[in-house]
Amino acid sequence: MKKLITTLKNIWKIEDLRSRLLITLLFVAIYRFGSFVVLPGVNPGMLEQLHTQTSGGLMSLLDMFSGGAFSHASIFALGIMPYISASIIVQLLAVAVPYFQKMQREGESGRRKISQVTRYLTIAILLFQAPGYLINLRMQSGSALASGLEWSTFMFPATIILSAGSMFILWLGERITDKGIGNGISIIIMIGIIARLPQAIKQEIASRFNAITSGGLIMFLVEILILLAVICAAIILVQGVRKVPVQYAKRVVGNQQYGGARQYIPLKLFAANVMPIIFAQALMFIPLSLVNYSSPESMSTWMRNLMDPNSLLYNIVFAALIIAFTYFYTAITLNPTQMAEDMKRNNGFIPGVKPGKNTADYIDTIMSRITFPGSLFIAFIAIMPAIARLFNIQQNFAQFYGGTSLLILVGVVLDTLQQIESHLLMRHYDGLLNSGRIRGRSGVSAY
Repeated sequence: MKKLITTLKNIWKIEDLRSRLLITLLFVAIYRFGSFVVLPGVNPGMLEQLHTQTSGGLMSLLDMFSGGAFSHASIFALGIMPYISASIIVQLLAVAVPYFQKMQREGESGRRKISQVTRYLTIAILLFQAPGYLINLRMQSGSALASGLEWSTFMFPATIILSAGSMFILWLGERITDKGIGNGISIIIMIGIIARLPQAIKQEIASRFNAITSGGLIMFLVEILILLAVICAAIILVQGVRKVPVQYAKRVVGNQQYGGARQYIPLKLFAANVMPIIFAQALMFIPLSLVNYSSPESMSTWMRNLMDPNSLLYNIVFAALIIAFTYFYTAITLNPTQMAEDMKRNNGFIPGVKPGKNTADYIDTIMSRITFPGSLFIAFIAIMPAIARLFNIQQNFAQFYGGTSLLILVGVVLDTLQQIESHLLMRHYDGLLNSGRIRGRSGVSAY
């Protein structure tokens, strides 16, 4: 406790770090305030059916990532997810389309072009998603619209407001990245998830104390201990790394000697981050979209199970998709052939392995070996909420036992602590831990 208080004092002493933290808190407060601003013309007291729709199942995930704005018909209802979708599409285009591959190789100017394309694509996605959200709002809470206001006249301005709200959130995220601490987009997603935690804990406590045979306080404490164990496992997964030694040959240019040092390539156990879960969830949303055009009575049993996040069929398909996407995303983000060529170009080699194709095959073999347990671990973390529901844990609280929410929370917190740690160590203050090192999702130490 004494070390924590000393660290907080050191953080406050550093003017730049203090300013960045205050700016981050200010922008986060603006984001949370906007999450409660309801669309003009909508009566928030008439949204009971929308709240019921987002209280469970896949729709509750959308509401979680928006920090509850989705179920409150807020101007921020669509959240940051359209930008995330656009980023995923651009990443896939960068693998398959030569034009985007060329932009990636152009350095900073290429990244600016890709960022601009991503923004334009985000706007295009919003112009489709916003009317879809409003149509769903009309189906679930058609009486919520103010009297005398027609849906035909409401749709267009509401679409503009929802689109502008999401783009404003994107702007806030970029300002946090530039002026604040950490990755702004990730922090906004994390805040949206954390915003649901107090209500989820309250519901779980009420559930345990209201049920006579559930064990009450003891059972709730057991749940907290299991949750802490899952968080520790997620931290190990995020920080897991396999270091491959690379020896650089000595070169003498004039009177100067270069190379000769041994370095390491950090190959992460969690190289794909949360992308496999996001991809898999996007595919699992397809049955939910199809059901809007058919009656529940006409669906077969397996289709109903495929839409139920707590069913065995749903979780088997979900886990299989995550494992497949983990291999896919790792393959498109890490190119062993390119890594081998870069080492050869810089007179580097892996001891005991011939440069060129043998080096590429060696790196590919290591990646395959560490990706398999990593994919199984990610799949297990992803289905943990369904396992928690088997023990009568409330839906909102069970979502914190795994899935995208838990991995995002762990990853963003570690990255933010790493940023703070770097500022402290750069000014010769003690870090947040006794070891002075915090590893974020990058898999390397803070300095």
